[in-house]
Amino acid sequence: MQEIIFLVEEASEGGYEAKAVGYSIYSEADTMKELREVVKDAVRTHFDEKDMPKLIRLHLVKDEVIAV
Repeated sequence: MQEIIFLVEEASEGGYEAKAVGYSIYSEADTMKELREVVKDAVRTHFDEKDMPKLIRLHLVKDEVIAV
């Protein structure tokens, strides 16, 4: 596997939540810097050495609601 993608959203109570696309991996942290570290740890825990992705992509998703 070359890459794993996480969808990152701002949590309603503050901080960030990251969910892997296609895998049951979920992480959360107060800052983006912390999130990068906990996501790396979660990926290392989830995969064996031979199946480890080479890249982790964090895709920041921001929903915006505009009243009309």
